[in-house]
Amino acid sequence: MMEINVRETLRYLGYQGQPADGAVMELIRQCWEELERMASPRSIWREYPLTVSGDEIDACVFRIESRALGKNLRGCERLLLFAASLGAGADVLIQKYEKLQMSRAVVMQAAAAAYLEDYCDSVNEELRRRYEAEGWYLRPRFSPGYGDFSLECQPAVIAALEAGKRVGITLTDSLLMAPSKSVTAVIGVGRTPLACVVKGCEDCPKTDCEFRRV
Repeated sequence: MMEINVRETLRYLGYQGQPADGAVMELIRQCWEELERMASPRSIWREYPLTVSGDEIDACVFRIESRALGKNLRGCERLLLFAASLGAGADVLIQKYEKLQMSRAVVMQAAAAAYLEDYCDSVNEELRRRYEAEGWYLRPRFSPGYGDFSLECQPAVIAALEAGKRVGITLTDSLLMAPSKSVTAVIGVGRTPLACVVKGCEDCPKTDCEFRRV
């Protein structure tokens, strides 16, 4: 059972260090309990050789020029493609409350985002332990659409992972993922350890983001 992450849920709701009242806290608890019953988190990852030359990245399944991603992957020799989803159940809950109770729908959106992030972090931690046992170290997850890492790489990532078949993730014509509570990312693998191997805000140049961790 996933432990309720009140802090991250409040962050997604826009509470920046502000206390939430008892009604909001109770709604968060209820939404997490519903997600626990309805969500079916799944993930997949695959490893590929990687070449980084400045801002130019060759990840075998895609080639891209990205300053932000190049910085993130500097010194890496391998790349993990990663995808995870909460499944259709989370979308069902959100859509249900969008029709019945918008305030609960808003909290459900935030709770599902926090739930997915916690799930990804737990998988990331398993990968970290596995690779460090062999003398390799992971970089923070970095998703298409983050910084100047173009969403145009999304189809290549989804196809390489067979994400539709493996974890049920498909893309719309506008490159959005379905189910909506899904994520794809790349994770660099190198011989040099870094302090940050899971969270990504530390490497993000968008300092005015309302969801940025303090």
